[in-house]
Amino acid sequence: MSESKTLVDVQNLKKYFPVKSSIFRREPQYLKAVDGISFTIQKGETLGLVGESGCGKSTVGRSIIRLYDPTSGSVIFDGTDITTLNERELKKYQRRMQAVFQDPYASLNPTMNVFELISEPMKIHGSQSVQERKEFILDLLDKVGLKSDHLYRYPHEFSGGQRQRVSIARALSVTPEFILCDEPISALDVSVQAQVVNMLEDIQKETGVTYLFIAHDLSMVRHISTRIGVMYLGNLVEIGGSNEVYTNPLHPYTQALLSAIPETDTMNEKRERIILKGEVPSPLHSPSGCKFRTRCPHAMKVCAEIVPPMMEIEKGHQVACHLYGN
Repeated sequence: MSESKTLVDVQNLKKYFPVKSSIFRREPQYLKAVDGISFTIQKGETLGLVGESGCGKSTVGRSIIRLYDPTSGSVIFDGTDITTLNERELKKYQRRMQAVFQDPYASLNPTMNVFELISEPMKIHGSQSVQERKEFILDLLDKVGLKSDHLYRYPHEFSGGQRQRVSIARALSVTPEFILCDEPISALDVSVQAQVVNMLEDIQKETGVTYLFIAHDLSMVRHISTRIGVMYLGNLVEIGGSNEVYTNPLHPYTQALLSAIPETDTMNEKRERIILKGEVPSPLHSPSGCKFRTRCPHAMKVCAEIVPPMMEIEKGHQVACHLYGN
């Protein structure tokens, strides 16, 4: 295997959202959506990011492509820290970074037809003639499994799966190097989800595009991802190769998530179901030390006192858990 190159390097990324004060509380409060995570994404790979709703997955993705300005930390894209760029400097990088979001109903302008929807980013970032754009878009429609007679139809004329294919074609229209796939299949019928994932894989093989694939469907993430990161309450608790994380989960939270997958989805591996007790703490009032300790069946005294560092247990397989410390 040839040596891969890092395309995205996230270092100690934080994103805090201010919470409105009340007449009873004057000190400002912050919702710590992302609380200091670090990881890399290699060119041409897919990093899957999983975790319960509200854990900060989408905030990570949107901070990487600068839809959100990070509170602190860095996002180095192909050697440049894009968190330091102004709006004008950022524009040339926005062509190289695109996104496909969860809701195809909300992400497409209902007053624009397919040609106009896909043309829009091309007009912003390119200088092709109308005919050149049309020929390119027809080729894109073929890639995403749509027909030429869909070119002048409007979003309301399509099914959810077809709308998401239009969204993917729109993202591909400026030949990006990186695409944030923010729960792109969650709103689709189960029968359509696998089709969209297979299509994304085919596009990656053809173009070499890099994906950050955010989802809560763990079995589907395994199918598409090269590596997988697991988030809990704004932190990354485990990251490693897709097969390694699924066959040998290290963090108690990862083990609990995987134990909930039906046996037919775990390649016939029988897992004992792990039931987590208690509720996920509020990101406004996170526990001290390890944030998972209030629900962890293996919690120890040290877990309340010290934040566990990320440790490499096996080559490329890291975990943040005191069970693996000295």
